[in-house]
Amino acid sequence: MKKLALFDLDHTLLPIDSDHEWGEFLVRLGAVDAVEFARRNDAFYAQYQAGTIDPVEYLEFALGTLAQFPRAKLDEMRAQFMTEVVVPNIRPAALALLKQHQDAGDLVAIVTATNHFVTEPIARALGVEHLIAAMPELDADGNVTGRLLGTPTQGKGKITHTEAWLAKMGKTFADFDTVHFYSDSHNDLPLMSLVSHPVATNANATLKTHATAQGWQLIELFND
Repeated sequence: MKKLALFDLDHTLLPIDSDHEWGEFLVRLGAVDAVEFARRNDAFYAQYQAGTIDPVEYLEFALGTLAQFPRAKLDEMRAQFMTEVVVPNIRPAALALLKQHQDAGDLVAIVTATNHFVTEPIARALGVEHLIAAMPELDADGNVTGRLLGTPTQGKGKITHTEAWLAKMGKTFADFDTVHFYSDSHNDLPLMSLVSHPVATNANATLKTHATAQGWQLIELFND
């Protein structure tokens, strides 16, 4: 494989933020304290949009929430979340873009700051084999402990984790003729600035301004 195609997930391949929506879903189920959880979830989401979020603090909150439930219950809720929230938001344009790279024989991966528990079935539903995401620690029975394994997959962390993933295959970025990275957010500027083909996808205002100034490609997959 001579070409690598990397994709952010939330607001890039999906028109939603799966992490925030998962929290909203838990509130609707009555699985968490509605007022306090919604307050913290919304505050972290606003920080993420502003580029001021502490990723470790947020992941401790998100993974700590997962740790409140036995694994069987988590899996049950996640399956319902996929059916009710995620699948209705999988759009043909996103699938077509992924297929374009897959049909060309490119190595394709999703690189997301959202944790692996939430995003694993989403990547599978999108037909993407390789997922680079924040990894929750699991106990011997597969229950989430609430702790993060390693470092967050956000900002420069996306570079670190992608390099580690490539290294497991005996590869580096330099082994590819082209490297695309599709993202909607200025939070991903470190990785976007590294690759040969950064593509601002459904870009927020800050990224759109930067991408335009740099002459990067801009695309819109969603109109809603």
